[in-house]
Amino acid sequence: MAERKSTGLLMMMLEPTPAIAMTLPADVREKLAELELELSEGDITQKGYEKKRGTLLAPYIPQIQGVDPCLLSSQTALRPTGPKHNKTRASNTRDERFRSDLHTEAVHAALAKYKERKMPMPSKRRSVLVQSSVEACTPPDTSSASEDEGSLRRAGRMVLSTPYQNHPAPTVEHWFNRVIQGSSTSSSASSTSSHPGGRASTHATAANAGAVPHTQIENQSTPPDVTGLSECLLNKDRDRHPVASVRVPRGYNNYSVMETADGVPVNSRVSSKIQQLLNTLKRPRRPPLREFFVDDFEELVDVQQPDPNQPKAKGNQMSLLEGEPLGLVGSWPPSLLTSLQRWGTAHPKSPCLTALDNAGKPVYTLTYGKLWTRSQKLAYTLLNKLSTRNEPLLLPGDRVALVFPNNDPVMFMVAFYGCLLAELVPVPIEVPLTRKDAGSQQIGFLLGSCGVTLALTTDACQKGLPKAQTGEVVPFKGWPRVLWFVTDGKHVVKPPKDWQPTIREASNEIAYIEYKSSKEGCTMGITVSHSTILDHCHALIQACVYTEGETICNVLDFKRDAGLWHGVLTSVMNRMHVISISYSLMKANPLSWIQKVHTYKARVAVVKSRDMHWSLLAQRDQRDVNLSSLRMLIVADGANPWSISSCDAFLNVFQARGLRPEVICPCASSAEALTVAIRRPPESGVPPPGKAVLSMSGLSHGVIRVDTDEKLSVLTVQDVGQVMPGALVCVVQVEGTPCLCQTDEVGEICISSQNTNITYYGLPGMTKNIFQTIPVTASGAPISDRTFTRTSLLGFIGPDQLVFIVGKMDGLMTVSGRRHNADDVIATALAVEPIKFVYRGRIAVFSVSVLHDERIVMVAEQRPDASEEDSFQWMSRVLQAIDSIHLVGVYCLALVPANTLPKAPLGGIHISETKQRFLEGALHPCNVLMCPHTCVTNLPKPRQKPPEAGPASMIVGNLVAGKRIAQACGRDVTQLEDNDQGRKFLYMQDVLQWRAQATPDHSLFIVLNAKGTVSSTASCLQLHKRAERVAVTLMEKGRLNTGDHVALVYPPGIDLIATFYGCLYAGCVPVTVRPPHPQNLATTLPTVKMIVEVSKSVCILTTQAIMKLFKSKEAAAAVDVKSWPLVLDTDDLPRKKSFQMYKPSSPEMLAFLDFSVSTTGILAGVKMSHVATSALCRSIKLQCELYPSRQIAICLDPYCGLGLALWCLCSVYSGHQSILVPPLELETNVSLWLSTVSQYKVRVTFCSYSVMEMCTRGLASQTEALRLRSVNLSCVRTCMIVAEERPRIALTQSFAKIFKDLGLSPRAVSTTFGCRVNVAVCLQGTSGPDPTTVYLDMRALRHDRVRLVERGSPNSLPLMESGKILPGVKVVIANTETKGPLGDSHLGEVWVSSPHNATGYYTVFGEEALHVDHFSTKLSFGDTHTVWARTGYLGFLRRTELTDASGERHDALYVVGSLDETLELRGMRYHPMDMEISVIRSHKSISECAVFTWTNLLVVVVELSGSEHEALDLIPLVTNVVLEEHYLVVGVVVVVDPGVIPINSRGEKQRMHLRDGFLADQLDPIYVAYNM
Repeated sequence: MAERKSTGLLMMMLEPTPAIAMTLPADVREKLAELELELSEGDITQKGYEKKRGTLLAPYIPQIQGVDPCLLSSQTALRPTGPKHNKTRASNTRDERFRSDLHTEAVHAALAKYKERKMPMPSKRRSVLVQSSVEACTPPDTSSASEDEGSLRRAGRMVLSTPYQNHPAPTVEHWFNRVIQGSSTSSSASSTSSHPGGRASTHATAANAGAVPHTQIENQSTPPDVTGLSECLLNKDRDRHPVASVRVPRGYNNYSVMETADGVPVNSRVSSKIQQLLNTLKRPRRPPLREFFVDDFEELVDVQQPDPNQPKAKGNQMSLLEGEPLGLVGSWPPSLLTSLQRWGTAHPKSPCLTALDNAGKPVYTLTYGKLWTRSQKLAYTLLNKLSTRNEPLLLPGDRVALVFPNNDPVMFMVAFYGCLLAELVPVPIEVPLTRKDAGSQQIGFLLGSCGVTLALTTDACQKGLPKAQTGEVVPFKGWPRVLWFVTDGKHVVKPPKDWQPTIREASNEIAYIEYKSSKEGCTMGITVSHSTILDHCHALIQACVYTEGETICNVLDFKRDAGLWHGVLTSVMNRMHVISISYSLMKANPLSWIQKVHTYKARVAVVKSRDMHWSLLAQRDQRDVNLSSLRMLIVADGANPWSISSCDAFLNVFQARGLRPEVICPCASSAEALTVAIRRPPESGVPPPGKAVLSMSGLSHGVIRVDTDEKLSVLTVQDVGQVMPGALVCVVQVEGTPCLCQTDEVGEICISSQNTNITYYGLPGMTKNIFQTIPVTASGAPISDRTFTRTSLLGFIGPDQLVFIVGKMDGLMTVSGRRHNADDVIATALAVEPIKFVYRGRIAVFSVSVLHDERIVMVAEQRPDASEEDSFQWMSRVLQAIDSIHLVGVYCLALVPANTLPKAPLGGIHISETKQRFLEGALHPCNVLMCPHTCVTNLPKPRQKPPEAGPASMIVGNLVAGKRIAQACGRDVTQLEDNDQGRKFLYMQDVLQWRAQATPDHSLFIVLNAKGTVSSTASCLQLHKRAERVAVTLMEKGRLNTGDHVALVYPPGIDLIATFYGCLYAGCVPVTVRPPHPQNLATTLPTVKMIVEVSKSVCILTTQAIMKLFKSKEAAAAVDVKSWPLVLDTDDLPRKKSFQMYKPSSPEMLAFLDFSVSTTGILAGVKMSHVATSALCRSIKLQCELYPSRQIAICLDPYCGLGLALWCLCSVYSGHQSILVPPLELETNVSLWLSTVSQYKVRVTFCSYSVMEMCTRGLASQTEALRLRSVNLSCVRTCMIVAEERPRIALTQSFAKIFKDLGLSPRAVSTTFGCRVNVAVCLQGTSGPDPTTVYLDMRALRHDRVRLVERGSPNSLPLMESGKILPGVKVVIANTETKGPLGDSHLGEVWVSSPHNATGYYTVFGEEALHVDHFSTKLSFGDTHTVWARTGYLGFLRRTELTDASGERHDALYVVGSLDETLELRGMRYHPMDMEISVIRSHKSISECAVFTWTNLLVVVVELSGSEHEALDLIPLVTNVVLEEHYLVVGVVVVVDPGVIPINSRGEKQRMHLRDGFLADQLDPIYVAYNM
């Protein structure tokens, strides 16, 4: 094992003086060390360990005054201090490979440099993991209030609470609950919709970012900003005033404001943790090792700028290293099988192999005679007795799988040689225990590619394989179909006397195939020829000075690598006796191999350093063991640089029992190159062994430095001896052309033997790269005419031509140009005390590629009794230690529950499978700590905005470039309709009165219930009569005046429409409000109250049922009953009396108020005049060709926007029949809308994204059932989705695809676009070209540029046209800052001019100046006369090749997203939807996602649709995908339950509501990760 040495920085508190250490007797020290090992391996509980340790130390406690007894448990404190132990530590713990006192001291010294820094600990719901400590859900943050940190608030699945509740919530963040001075809630008439799949209505508290000065703004009357986030900062590029001014009375907020001097809140757990995170991230970071790469829109250039101060190689170019010549022996057999025949006939009684049971008793000794005869039997049986359809099953050269357990070497050896005698090619593999074994699929791929059809096994093994009901072995995942043949005696046939196997001289034909797993997890077959076997055995016999009849003890896997080479091949070549020690025996008795060496007087033992450690466990009880017979102790993993401690610790203990220091012989080998080097036995007369003390910093740069300035971390490595006889060795560069290294440079060892006929089976390209390498000098000249094999070992040639290995290619991680070894990182982690929270031997380290660089990931198994806080503190210290020692950050550190990491066949962790599970999100960790802020230093440079050109120069530039100005318009209304008719239909109440007289019985409305039956209808006359009675009620009971505002609180239905017109008849202004939810009054009723107050409604019209709801006890708890204005129910209206309908004095007068909440949480009520209302209806009528004979189906909420217009206005104006399907009914019957469309053969239908999502999710698997119910959608000509956002192309495409089988034309599905200033800018309509789709470069879009790319291009973003521009509507694209017009295909703000624009936000005190810019603005250049309204949406116009109805080329409008929603990060503009699409795509269990920013941190909230144990899998995947695709570092990842992300009635996410709920700690998240 390697040791790190620290020359000065020692942790004295952990180092007792020699006197103190020596006060403990030797046997006590041994017992304590034994206890440590038992604890580390999980053989004893922590409680039992402490009890036993206390018992052992009790007699000695008085002798050790002044020293904390707990320190004595550390092995550091118990280090022997006698002169014999000064060099290395005589400890008997299994993890000695990764630990030494000096290494621990170096780590402690590194950690001592860090001050005690508080990192924000993740928040975890207690139910996530059973083994989580109940007390350790959240940390005792010093900066947070002492509230009940663990309280759960999910009663009734209410997600976000509201400040209107009279009882204060204990964790509500008061300072967020106000808008400048007061507070308003974040909901509206349109924000209480249910989410698809039963999402509860959600509303959030308001929050104020503290960006606006604390001044009284009482007279501002624009709509309230219900998030409280000041738009002054958000929209500084738009020169728009904040729409955040209505001050809600103090009665709504019962909370005081608690702030520190600098305005930081002190009473929120979440915000205090974010503050901790920000403080942590403010620490000075190391200068990045790699320069930024520049995003030039063509290619991401990753510029490598080496550190000028990094160490560089200074030595001469190395020369070839040649092993001693291969000796010529006259009696050398021509092949391995010749040796078998010779020994089997001449020495049949000689023991060949002794197998042991799990008790260590010999169960069978295979002699050479038995091996010869049994192998012949099997060969004959395989060739002559297995057939299919009278054809032999196997022919010479066929591949056969050998599936034998590790405790049955005898049957394996017989099968192996039986295949060789039959000229078949054995492929030894591990026994598959389950169908889902780690790496099983890759093994199956290897078997399939090798054409394996037969598997040989033992009877006991075959019975243990998983069986189907038929009794046959079940096919394993990825495996080809194989026949299983049992090789036990009763199944094989004795050959006839005249049959003899063909024994040829060693040739280049394949002898056997050994499997090897690569770093990426791919399993490859390495073919070894007969001649290679012969030469390798010859070289091993010469190097190890093997003699005939020697006894060798083999502890390794006999199926592959050194265990096969020494224990199966070379032993038979030299007639040696092998004592095979199985893995299961070693687990039962770690000392078994030493006992067998003593019993059989073995001359040679082949072990791994792990076996040397395990043997130390029971050595105290074996005083009579003698190892003096050993002349070679071959350490097969001596190439591991950490094996030196194993060797030294073993020698320290067993030197007194006959073990000589010189017999320890480390060797280096690889599956491709076989044995590369081995330390010779003492009788060979070779130079003494060597050690090298190397700087780890130098090694990371690939150079050898013995002295280091840092003095903190060095690596001690031992040599692996000399090169094999007859071989040439050189060291070449790891990457690029295989140039020879300099003498002080680390590279990959390459070897050339006389006959290395080794290849990768079926992979000629890789074979050429690995097995036929031609190393060259610096000038490019080949160094030899022989080809070399890359060994995948990293090392150098030291003095006396000794080979030193410092790592393997499989464990190599190149981060920012520097090389790190996985074993080194593990060693550093294990040196962090205390280590009792994880299992020492169960740590995996690997690298993943994220954003053009490798990132280090560490995964460890956590002990069940470890608390959350203890584990987190250990993780934090590990990160700090690795950062200091290796000067590299760990990207992700994850702890998983015990025994959940995939295991390799002979113990250890299956690294590639672990990595695969990590990348797939299938690791299921119980703790995760991500450090992207620390590790990712190669982000693109933040964008520096160039000085903007003036509007005039821009327009001139566009003209010079040949670009037209981006302006388009719908059809001209004046040419389409007679002006007299337009004047006649100027007021909607007049239209209804006229229709009641002209077509009294014509049915205007049909309302359906969940069963699909008609619940109510209204003809022209019925609606007119009912409206008159409502007007009479308002006049008589309400005593209202003309112009008074009336709130209409109704469920969707005829009553809402009738009362709407009743208000118009009476000269009142209707305000439609969604009724409160009976099961969620505490949240929804204050919303109703707020809209009533903000709209200044003097009266509420509603039903008796809702009226009772207002007066209920639950309602009284949320809103004071006495605070409501006059409430009238319209269930029993008076008979008609004489009534004079109100005639407005001007069409510009206010017709109705439309209140809606934006996605940013701003409640905005817009004023619609009579002329705008009739103009809106006229445009929709012309675009959709609506006439009295038409039917349209509407599945929308009727409370705001286009939904309100389609429900209440359009049918009356155009005379068509509207079939109304309330979206709420779809929760009961999800197929209601589509069944209605089919039943009534509707050509035009409207829906929302919520409805479409419900249908897509709920009916995807039921299309066949719908078809059997005769649901046919071929009648649909246009299905329009009403939205105020970018078209959701993935949803529309999946909807069209799912219902294509029901006759729905993909061309029929389209979207609309509207906003607060104009609810209907675009509608697809019934004529005109189909919607077009373009693909944008997402990177260019972040820079506010439109760059069209081909479909499928990297970073491409599909964007669908938002429908056709309505008649009478003009659109222009304007620069957000200069307000000048932009050219075609340029991104800017969409401005609209139309007769049906809203006239302004509803204001109480008439201060129009604050928002006049929204509704009446002019271009600064070009057409400076037209008055435009600013939509607040980014988009662009593009002239297409299509033609519209008038024959002109069609101008398509593409809406990219809301300006208010965009995130300004790193100088670029990001649209949340783009990030959310990426995140949802990253894992199958993410059902929904929303992103927002807080204090410059990007927060990602994901809804988990799977089980809670998957929650922590999402953290790395979310972080990775945002880094890869958007070049942003995620600050916080929040995992929540489905339905937590609030949406409005149109299906749009309310991200600001979500932000407020998160900051007020109201989401009850499953897990919150704070990325470092």
